[in-house]
Amino acid sequence: MARTTVRFDSAGIPIAAHLYTPDAPAPGRLPALVVGHPGTGVKEQTSGTYARRMAERGFVTLAFDAAYQGESGGLPRGLEDPAQRVEDFKAAVSYLTTRDEVDTDRIGLLGICASGSYSLAATGGDHRVKAVATVSTAEPARQFRLGADGTQDPAVFQSLLDAAAAARSAAARGEDPGAMTMFPQTAEQARALGGEHGVEGFEYYCTARGEHERSAKTLAWESIDRMSLHDAFLAVPLIGPRPMLQIIGERAVTAWMAVEAHQRATGPKEIHWIKGASHVDMYDKKEYVDLAVDKLTGFYTTHLAAAR
Repeated sequence: MARTTVRFDSAGIPIAAHLYTPDAPAPGRLPALVVGHPGTGVKEQTSGTYARRMAERGFVTLAFDAAYQGESGGLPRGLEDPAQRVEDFKAAVSYLTTRDEVDTDRIGLLGICASGSYSLAATGGDHRVKAVATVSTAEPARQFRLGADGTQDPAVFQSLLDAAAAARSAAARGEDPGAMTMFPQTAEQARALGGEHGVEGFEYYCTARGEHERSAKTLAWESIDRMSLHDAFLAVPLIGPRPMLQIIGERAVTAWMAVEAHQRATGPKEIHWIKGASHVDMYDKKEYVDLAVDKLTGFYTTHLAAAR
């Protein structure tokens, strides 16, 4: 398996990506996958893990940093712009269509966590995508509005909108608008704020387990009001007859979002539960990633082959 650093354009923003290719590819052009990272993540973390593993199974894979994040361009840094995130997936598909080793009739999307919802939205609006799968689907707008488990007091999001409005006004006056801190200082603080799900996120992003220097620890405040207007699941019915797979840890507090997306789908669809796994377990724990990769390999082999 070989990894090459590449760049492509997404609505005028340069996107940094890693292209993975199999060591001993089958004859002819190959099926390809675009792999998107979780919110605040970068291509060197879980999306890179899945891209590498799927390349080992014979797929060309492309793991990219979202605009405004990682090694990609765009200002302000740390902006979570749902519309741009969807555009990034489409731009990545466009890039794959320029590669000689890629069969352009056999391109699929794979989204993890936040990219799970963005990959569904991108598939709905882009008929070049023949199959879509997600791991630990989360829809950031829902998660900020309603909480990871869907039970958050609405007043919490209203207070975030207040802070976002104040930041916009500060920027207009030429002042530093600041940024929203995404992670507390300790695991104990993370547990107090978000329970076990909060602890797992802290352990992945803020310790040696998965921390990366370019992984965002803050979000630009205008991310909040941009997310307030977005619903990635509106496009799910547009996926239509194309197949959709969602892989979820059975202990994931975010599972309700994947279930909602599943209910909106009108074509071939499946939820595959991974016994014993939480949301974040699916990012990097080998015993669970192995199971997910096996399932993904069968899914894409079947449905991308059928798209020829």
